[in-house]
Amino acid sequence: MLIGLTYDLRSEYLAAGLSDEETAEFDRESTVAAIEGALQSLGHQTERIGHARQLIAALQAGQRWDLVFNIAEGLSGIAREAQVPAILDVYGVPYTFSDPLVLALTLHKGLTKTVVRPAGVPTAPFAVIEELADLQNLELPFPLFAKPIAEGTGKGVTPASKVSDAAQLRSTCDQLLKQFQQPVLVETFLPGREFTIGMIGTDDAAYALGTLEIVLLASAESEVYSYVNKEECESRVEYRLVRASDDPLVKQAEEVALRAWRVLGCRDGGRIDIRCDAAGVPCFLEVNPLAGIHPEHSDLPILATKLGIAYGDLIGRIIRSAEQRIAATPRSLAQKFDAAVRKS
Repeated sequence: MLIGLTYDLRSEYLAAGLSDEETAEFDRESTVAAIEGALQSLGHQTERIGHARQLIAALQAGQRWDLVFNIAEGLSGIAREAQVPAILDVYGVPYTFSDPLVLALTLHKGLTKTVVRPAGVPTAPFAVIEELADLQNLELPFPLFAKPIAEGTGKGVTPASKVSDAAQLRSTCDQLLKQFQQPVLVETFLPGREFTIGMIGTDDAAYALGTLEIVLLASAESEVYSYVNKEECESRVEYRLVRASDDPLVKQAEEVALRAWRVLGCRDGGRIDIRCDAAGVPCFLEVNPLAGIHPEHSDLPILATKLGIAYGDLIGRIIRSAEQRIAATPRSLAQKFDAAVRKS
């Protein structure tokens, strides 16, 4: 297959004047090169496309691909991760990972919890704070945890995210509302073990690849898997491989993750984060349907490596899931229309 690659290259945005934190979710050149190499080792041809604007230009110039491997996070907007898949849908070009509906929903942590909770997925009680006045109606007991509603890579998560009284909560929410210009998710603080679970596949074919326990070292900011802890994970975090076959709690966490993955309609690969409450019950935190995929720095490839799964094999599993899913899907109206337009 000819596989195009869509991504947001961090160095490109840094060169344009954006800050380190503003570009924290974007990809390194080494990530793109690693995916490219893995796809080529699997026998595919590759073509770099880039971000959403570059994708639009390529499509308008007549370029097409058998499949697009999409890791583009999008620059701004509450549905930014959905932008590239939506553009590809317009032209009927198939792509890896989840569709625009799922990516738009799951970037909003509050709406995601609203969807999974009635489906029997345990998740901490929560509230969405649109403005400080909303705190007057908050009835959740302390301690609580506050973070931006739609950021990744731990952006906005600091030791101040755990709050023990109303004054701390107001101060943290005020700071987050001003800094990120989006609502704040406030939820019951979960004091138990934290896991990140790798997911592969779609619908009934989906499965939990394995689980890493997040163990914060003495040098880490305590109690929170914060932005700083993630950025400096090599010195602050131990990613401990834990197995469902050895630990009933891990088995329970993987069952929760798989249920959430299927309820949300996620596809091909990603991660789900779980943390246990005071009673030891694994609770859904959030899903990462466009999980980081740097071979040494990102959680999903780190998990695969610890399981003895080579990086190329991980990419191959994602591609096979996409191929099986696409083969079972009828030709879309967009594909029929695009073929007719290009033929005329």
